[in-house]
Amino acid sequence: MKDLVIIGAGPAGISAALYTARGNIATQIVAAGDGALARAEKIANYYGAADNPSGAELLARGHAQVKALGVPIERDEVVDIQWNGEHFTVAGKRQSYEARAVLLATGASRPAPRIANLQALEGKGVSYCAVCDGFFYRNKTVAVIGAGAYCLHEASVLAKLAQTCYVLTDGQTPELEFPESFRVITTPIRQLDGTDRLSGVTFEDGTQIAVDGAFVAIAQASAADFARKIGVHCPSNAIATDDNKMTNLPGLFAAGDCTGGLLQVCKAVSDGAIAATGIRKFLSGKL
Repeated sequence: MKDLVIIGAGPAGISAALYTARGNIATQIVAAGDGALARAEKIANYYGAADNPSGAELLARGHAQVKALGVPIERDEVVDIQWNGEHFTVAGKRQSYEARAVLLATGASRPAPRIANLQALEGKGVSYCAVCDGFFYRNKTVAVIGAGAYCLHEASVLAKLAQTCYVLTDGQTPELEFPESFRVITTPIRQLDGTDRLSGVTFEDGTQIAVDGAFVAIAQASAADFARKIGVHCPSNAIATDDNKMTNLPGLFAAGDCTGGLLQVCKAVSDGAIAATGIRKFLSGKL
């Protein structure tokens, strides 16, 4: 078991790892990709980066720093987090990781898919968390919108509760093989049906299905998705933290864009350093 698992290998997660590794905290970084920074053409407003490196170049420098300190970066997609009252289990697509503390540093939350009537039905049959809301759909018909590993995880949770579980890829090719127990429909979605309550789904070819609930699981799970599942306060889809970057769940910290505010490298790096200090206090019983 590690002392700390950091989910995300962007500036917030890397910054935290630089401090925790030097503090002799056994640290593991888990990240599926490199996030928004890797797509930035030039970084011209960050201290010390007078050569205007690309986002990918700046990211590579940070990765080299933590690897030189012996911190492993595991390329894996996290699909779930569980807390048993003593330690955390971070479930990845490839394997699971256990730690005494977890830092969420996955960047800003994902936008909702552009499906007509989806936002209007949020909280009225449309949900973003199978663990949170699946209980309300026992023995009913549900649909999970997505095509990847996170979608499979959410559908697997719901399949234990619902009578029927559809997987709607909205025109996307499934990224993996779904069990035959799931009814996979790849036709693009035209709209979600219902006014005061979700009643069904209409597809672009005019076909329809009746559903009681729809769960959005597009692409990878965001930090807020994970946080909500274990009771963390997330107002306005940003993770709420204290001055040490710890959430209302002891041992679970968050840093960077997922906490809202200024979405800049300088703020993410600062958050990571503050979180690392808080994590050190927590692991030593001083927080």
